[in-house]
Amino acid sequence: MPNIKSAIKRVKITKVRTLRNASAKSALRTALRKFEHALRERDMETAQTALHNATRSLDKAVTKGIVHRNYAARKKSRLTKRLHKAAI
Repeated sequence: MPNIKSAIKRVKITKVRTLRNASAKSALRTALRKFEHALRERDMETAQTALHNATRSLDKAVTKGIVHRNYAARKKSRLTKRLHKAAI
């Protein structure tokens, strides 16, 4: 445990941010899973909505620094590609 006041504060801040980031990552993974589930069920309307929500979640995660922008771009591209392929 740190002895310096500023170091103690940094530990507290790190704990809070870690929890916030974990929650945001979990929400992102849930959005991605909902898309996967809709795609597996061949429900194209729900899949389209889920893709929109997943894309939005990825964009938000990028702005909050939770995931890298290239990861989000790659993920969005692959998800969109899968939706178009399933629609055929």
